[in-house]
Amino acid sequence: MKYASYTLGCKVNQYETQALETLLGERGLAPASDGETADVVIVNTCAVTAESGRKSRQAIRRLRERHPGAMTVVCGCFSQLEPEAVRSLGADIVFGSGDKAKLADAIAAALPAVEVDDPFRRRDFEPLPAGAVSGRTRAMLKIQDGCDNFCSYCVIPYTRGRVRSLPLEGCAGEAASLAAAGFREIVVTGIEIASYGKDLPGRPGLADAVEAIAHAAPGVRLRLGSSLRRNSAPACGRSGASARTFTSRSSRAATTRSAVCAANTTRRRLTPYAPVCGRRFRAAR
Repeated sequence: MKYASYTLGCKVNQYETQALETLLGERGLAPASDGETADVVIVNTCAVTAESGRKSRQAIRRLRERHPGAMTVVCGCFSQLEPEAVRSLGADIVFGSGDKAKLADAIAAALPAVEVDDPFRRRDFEPLPAGAVSGRTRAMLKIQDGCDNFCSYCVIPYTRGRVRSLPLEGCAGEAASLAAAGFREIVVTGIEIASYGKDLPGRPGLADAVEAIAHAAPGVRLRLGSSLRRNSAPACGRSGASARTFTSRSSRAATTRSAVCAANTTRRRLTPYAPVCGRRFRAAR
């Protein structure tokens, strides 16, 4: 079978789409070529804003029109939040934001299903194959999922559940595999990576994860793929990370009161980055 996929939202969704593509490849499915009609269309949705939900519904309708007769598969945060709304759009397989291996099995078997769990019952980090979205050379490594902040304006805890982290040995193992596969840059991502490790024994922090990844993938450029909150510990000055060039584009715009890491391309080491970005943040300090 041939499939066509469309991803909305954050880097975690991009990571999970490439992981799903890898799992589908292991089950004998292949991506459809440009202009080729697919047997399966997959939409990985987003629900972080009302506009994201609208775009998710629009993408489902558009892909169904573009690939008439194809089995429609919808997963991600919007389907986690509104499974019945997604089903009413004609989706044959509806999954939430978790259990990508089971989703791959359902797609391979072509069995219509609605499998949306309670995200707050998730206790363990879901291991998925790290890698790159088709056509990309920058690999992504997800080390954390979920969020415990429960901001009044945000639905993400209700679509992703509480914080769950990839153990340090898993971070190192995935990074080593990506380096061996020839990737020269790794985007370290998660839903709220500043909370990395709070659920693990010994409560390792983000700096420990960066150090483990840097040791396992020497010579590979690292990048933070999601914004850091003010409770993040700086991944600076650690022996394992000191030889890495590390950047965080989104953290420069979103983080206040905390030191984050930015590239110092002259000295080739991590240095603290002053997080005061814009008048609004200066006034809030």
